[in-house]
Amino acid sequence: MEINKNIESIIGDPKKALNRLAYPTILSMLLMFANNLIDSMWVSGLGSEPLAALGFMSPLYLVIIGFGVGIGAGANSLISRLIGAKQYDESNNAAIHSIVIASIVSILILLIGVFFLRDLLILFGASEVIDFAMDYGMIIFLTSYIILFPAVVSSLFRAEGDIRRATVPLVVNAILNMVMDPIFIYYFNLGIKGAAIATVLSTLANLLIMLYWYLIKRDTFIKLSLKYYHSKMEIYKEILLVSLPASCEEVIYSIVAICFNYLIFVTAGTMEVAIFTVVWRFVSIGFLPCIAIGVSTITVSGIAYGARNYENFKTTINYSTFISFLITLIICAIFFVFAYPISEGFNFINGNPQMISRTAEVLRIMVFYNLFIPFGATAAYVYQGVGSGFKSLALTILRELVLSVFFAYIFAIPLKMGIFGVYFGAIIGMILGSFIGFACIKLYERSFKKECEKTVV
Repeated sequence: MEINKNIESIIGDPKKALNRLAYPTILSMLLMFANNLIDSMWVSGLGSEPLAALGFMSPLYLVIIGFGVGIGAGANSLISRLIGAKQYDESNNAAIHSIVIASIVSILILLIGVFFLRDLLILFGASEVIDFAMDYGMIIFLTSYIILFPAVVSSLFRAEGDIRRATVPLVVNAILNMVMDPIFIYYFNLGIKGAAIATVLSTLANLLIMLYWYLIKRDTFIKLSLKYYHSKMEIYKEILLVSLPASCEEVIYSIVAICFNYLIFVTAGTMEVAIFTVVWRFVSIGFLPCIAIGVSTITVSGIAYGARNYENFKTTINYSTFISFLITLIICAIFFVFAYPISEGFNFINGNPQMISRTAEVLRIMVFYNLFIPFGATAAYVYQGVGSGFKSLALTILRELVLSVFFAYIFAIPLKMGIFGVYFGAIIGMILGSFIGFACIKLYERSFKKECEKTVV
């Protein structure tokens, strides 16, 4: 196999590679999250109970996507390292192994949803809105293959540097969902079920576009052909060493949201959960630069690591952290300044002044939760890029679960600060965890430099 211009650009200047890979991804993800926010907006027109139900179900939906992202991260990491080491046929083999893993996981998720979804939702505190949550959730779990698979296939395009094909289907997905949401929710009078159906159908369109390029047009660098497939436990192991921790990281993000939902419900009630559901979507938007640049960092750092190129590796860490923080800062500033009109837009259907004012207040608090995430997130993605998935997982657990949730609980319950304590504690924990993670990856960078120097000698 000969390398194409996409691969050449990644091997060359890491700054240009990150810019080329990250910015289209940011734009497509912004559109996707705008789509999710619009989803919440349309559901808010059904009342606070359906919106709260969406909030309780959203973490489980993100778990499904998280498994796809995790498997994709494992595939991206291994394929990038193989490309860096110029083992091109083996990169094709690794891609097919990731498809096999995704198929098995999607079946397991479907079975869990069928047998345990109601119990899980009640456990998470959704008993007051269980019927609405089940209406949305069962549709999502029954179509888990459609929800999970696009993230895996998209990661294959990113691994080979084909950012156009990785992002265009996401844009189509978002636009279709925006169009179908009001049709299924209100025109067909399906309520919250309509929101789930619109999500599934738009995601299916995303998947079909990518499969067309790989299976019918067949002009990609990575080849999804059985002639390259030779089952190897070592490849499964290499993918899973990153995929399992990366999937767990996505699950952790959902667990964090569930924990926050529970603490908010205990300290302030269902109305505050509905408000937090909207605000958490904006927190997710603030996290977009870290995700988009981080996914690109997996590719660029993986190729630099596979090629034993220390300078490119160092540049990747520093530059990805810088641009992630800069863009996050701009987004947070916009949310802080325009918090009220943004909140007003999300309550335009029921026009509840109390919800509008409180949503704006919580949004202004939570922008500080986002601000320092880039320092910790960059570290996690670089560890994924070099195949050290469990180090990435450890940092995420420390940052998100141990520190953020722990401090949220301490300030809210023992210190009796109530709902403000939930938000304040989460912010303190996030700041501490992020800087610990960044310190760890800089230490790893130094050890990699010594390793490269020994290789040269």
